[in-house]
Amino acid sequence: MPTHRSIDTAARFWIRWTLLFWAIGMVALICTKWNQIYWLGLSDTDDNIRFAQVSAWLNGQGWYDLRQYKLDPPLGASIHWSRFVDLPIAGIILATRPFLGAFTAARVAVAAAPLIPLGLALFATVVSVRRLVGASAFAMAAGLFFCMGTTLLMFMPTRIDHHGWQLALLATVVAGSADPRPRRGGLVTGAAMALSLTIGLEMLPYLALATGAVALRWAWDRDQAARMAAHGIALGLGSTLGFVLFASHDNRLPVCDALSPVWLSASLLGGGLFVALAAIQGDRRAVRLAAAIVAAGLLAGGFALAWPQCLGAPERLSPELRTLWFAHINEVRPLYRHGWRTWLPVGMPPVVGLIGYAVALWRARGTPALLAWATVALLALTATLLMLWQTRSGPPAQLLAVPGLAALAWIVLPWLAGHRWMLVRVFGTVAGFLLVSGVVAGLVVRWIPEKDATVRSAPGNTPRRLTVKNRVAIANRRCPTLPALRPLARVPAATVLTFIDLAPRLIAMTHHRAIAGPYHRNQAAILDVIHAFRGPPDQARAVMVKHGATLLLTCPGMSESTIYNAEAKGGFYWQLARGRVPAWLVPVPLPKNSPFKLWRRVG
Repeated sequence: MPTHRSIDTAARFWIRWTLLFWAIGMVALICTKWNQIYWLGLSDTDDNIRFAQVSAWLNGQGWYDLRQYKLDPPLGASIHWSRFVDLPIAGIILATRPFLGAFTAARVAVAAAPLIPLGLALFATVVSVRRLVGASAFAMAAGLFFCMGTTLLMFMPTRIDHHGWQLALLATVVAGSADPRPRRGGLVTGAAMALSLTIGLEMLPYLALATGAVALRWAWDRDQAARMAAHGIALGLGSTLGFVLFASHDNRLPVCDALSPVWLSASLLGGGLFVALAAIQGDRRAVRLAAAIVAAGLLAGGFALAWPQCLGAPERLSPELRTLWFAHINEVRPLYRHGWRTWLPVGMPPVVGLIGYAVALWRARGTPALLAWATVALLALTATLLMLWQTRSGPPAQLLAVPGLAALAWIVLPWLAGHRWMLVRVFGTVAGFLLVSGVVAGLVVRWIPEKDATVRSAPGNTPRRLTVKNRVAIANRRCPTLPALRPLARVPAATVLTFIDLAPRLIAMTHHRAIAGPYHRNQAAILDVIHAFRGPPDQARAVMVKHGATLLLTCPGMSESTIYNAEAKGGFYWQLARGRVPAWLVPVPLPKNSPFKLWRRVG
């Protein structure tokens, strides 16, 4: 075992060690994703739209013009993101393209760009654990961070969308909340929140909660006034700067799903109220708490009066779209709606982390660290509970679990490692880490074979080992690949009616246009595509004519196609899947091994 002196020596060089952990992690992730990097495999729809957005910008589209003109032409689709996340991707492409060529430069960019927020998230997590658990716990923090598999997926090479940045900034908010120096901590949390809002509103519940925690800490402890004032200034000024530099033309309207005048006004008012509250000289907690409650009422009331349209969900989906589209997105379903192979590895680290937080809060009672622990524990509890609402809360829940896991591991593992029985010291320590980190959940999923229902052919024939689930997986894997898309790129450019989830990949990798992608601002176009595939053939033809689409593209077996097959029996796609093609569609030849079906509209 390492001695206390060696641990203390390593702790003095924790920054160097953290950089080393980051470097090792980057190499491991690149090796893991090498094949996907080589083939420019952007498997997520958001990553493909991000790539198309960067490409359009590099080809001359305006800085503040974030409409995607290859979706729903000619006006294009409104995208609610900002240019901030485009910067490192575009910068890497511009820096490497003269030496490597356009295609290789793109591969380098999609591999390297996600590793930048990975470094920020790792560094912020290590800082948080050092401040909360102990300076020597930095290695434990790094090890646990890389065990959070659901979180780590957001930082993988080719995951170029904004989710990694949002998680990294959430980790930065935690680090600022754990800072024992109030003014510095307030500046960090406020600035990180402002940048997070500039990128998107995905982390808004956590940001609002962390802001409320700043106010409650001040209400409890008058010495936290500097934290509150610094937080308010950084949040207000940072949001203003983010709006001026990055808000698109569409986001300068009073929209609810991005940093627009709606949320900018809330940030400015909230920041101003924080500065005013910090100036109160009262020593009584009841007075400070009452002032904080009044300020919260003013902020909430002013928001409700000024922007009543934004009091509900920011997407503002119609009931029809929520039923036909949004409800089918896997990540917006509650975690318990998934099978145990999903909820066990996703949910175990956050739940164990809450146990660690409970222990840490008990041990911190009566100390100055209690407020910091309470703030981070509240964020972790909220994220864990939100998984019962939407599975996509899993990555932030696992990230926020790390300090709690580290606190628990810092108690349990030394006890096991110092046990008088050798078997406990060796096997107990390993088992303890596997349990605390949640790695055991992933091992269980791998060890227990999945029960697949065999799909049989005619009676008496040899059963085929290809299940319906496997067919979907094969289609989802094959259709977005460059070899599969290459023949489509040889077809003259056209507007294509295709699946909503296939459209981003199609427009990112070919010269074709599509009617709709999975982006909530473009509800009419999304519903047109859904109605086309669910309704009768004449309705599909009318949608194609309306949008000027001359090609119809399908990928049989792709996830979206299973919805049309199962829920719209007799509809247009259901008929296509069974070879019933209307006379106004003429097949376009593709290679025999192509996973696609392509037709041209002739009437």
